[in-house]
Amino acid sequence: MMKVLVTGATGFVGKKLASELVKRGHTVSILTRDRQSARKRMPVECEIHQWEPELYPPTSDCFEGVDAVIHLAGANIADGRWSESRKKSIKDSRVLSTRNLVSTLKSLQKPPATLLSASAIGFYGNCKPVELYESLEPGHGFLADVCKEWEHEAFIAKKHNIRTIALRIGLVLGYEGGAMKKMIPPFWAGLGGDLGDGTQWMSWIHVKDLVDMIIHSIENKSIEGSYNAVSPEPVTNKIFTKCLAKALKRPAFIPVPKIALKFILGEMSDLLLGSLKVSSKKILESGYNFKYPDLMSALNNICKNPTNEFMAEHWIPLPIDKIFSFFKEPKNLEKITPDYLNFKVLNQTSTEINEGTKINYRLKLHGIPIWWQSKIVDWEPNHKFSDTQIHGPYNHWYHTHEFEEKNGGTLIRDHVQYKLPFGIPGDCVAGSWVKKDLENIFDFRRKKIQEIFKDQILETTNSESHQGN
Repeated sequence: MMKVLVTGATGFVGKKLASELVKRGHTVSILTRDRQSARKRMPVECEIHQWEPELYPPTSDCFEGVDAVIHLAGANIADGRWSESRKKSIKDSRVLSTRNLVSTLKSLQKPPATLLSASAIGFYGNCKPVELYESLEPGHGFLADVCKEWEHEAFIAKKHNIRTIALRIGLVLGYEGGAMKKMIPPFWAGLGGDLGDGTQWMSWIHVKDLVDMIIHSIENKSIEGSYNAVSPEPVTNKIFTKCLAKALKRPAFIPVPKIALKFILGEMSDLLLGSLKVSSKKILESGYNFKYPDLMSALNNICKNPTNEFMAEHWIPLPIDKIFSFFKEPKNLEKITPDYLNFKVLNQTSTEINEGTKINYRLKLHGIPIWWQSKIVDWEPNHKFSDTQIHGPYNHWYHTHEFEEKNGGTLIRDHVQYKLPFGIPGDCVAGSWVKKDLENIFDFRRKKIQEIFKDQILETTNSESHQGN
């Protein structure tokens, strides 16, 4: 197992990557601008270090014991028109951050063995009529120039005996972020259609394959240099449009003319109108097997079960039986829920909580009174239980509480899968708002649990201190 340091870990890809690394047994450390926000979103086992990537190199102590660095930091290129200031931000967040990162790496007496840096298929330009391989020279245009400089800064690490990899990432597909977050709403509303003449090639990758490919790359020492991170089956925009409409069971007959995209988006329209047919041959030859090699399987996975996920972790230095005893009492939920929710447990169908127990609650969501009924399932005392919504504000709610003995205490892990009312339109209107609410509620819960158990934690800490003496 490795210790892996990740930049950009709070982004769409980075959050999934960090969770998967932890799941596979790796130790994860992250560099972030906002430590407080990262603590809400990251697995509890992650070390969190402060870093302003465009301003200065990270400190050397961030790399203590680190075996591999995965550099994903970079401003979102699709967040608005490309004004001159926006283009500077896009470039600096990639080129300067990589320069500062490598500056520290090359100064270390014992640097990490591997650096994997994100890049993009924009490296090849935006209108190539041939299949694109890693051996080709960079293209022309703003994104090509950014990617060229971005990779140049990363490969300086190679001169210092650090195995260096650049993944040229295509269009990333996933339900909770990336391009699909912008594509799905108009298509669901029946307003989708070809972009321009629809003949331009689109090279894409499912977010799960990208995460697995990143881990595959750092775990395999033979992988070095530039690799295209795209599926084996690029498609034209016309085919992409047809497949997305089919997955959503919606028509797609409203094309967007090239001139309209140019007028609305300016230079950023190159992202949608550029034609890049990128080969994945090299990464396939390295032994990587795609979970979603074809577009229809990828889009069906994303569109036919559009479930949101939320995860939170909290470690507390107390025995697992004591912590589980607290959580198995529904009334204790009132103590760890913010006052503004006016949360009240009304009754339950059995005196002792067990498999099948139904619990009724009352609360207010943004001032709206809600009656909520949940049912207890997956009941495994001292290990886990789940509550699934029978009646309440969500179309689907499945909250798994897991408890694990770890480092002399208990790791509390909350995993919530949920669907908002009205499905995709509901996500479009309130998705980010609900996710923010959940982050705040579970952050309050974490702090409140520390407060409730502070005397017992202090007692345990003092006892261990005396034993050590």
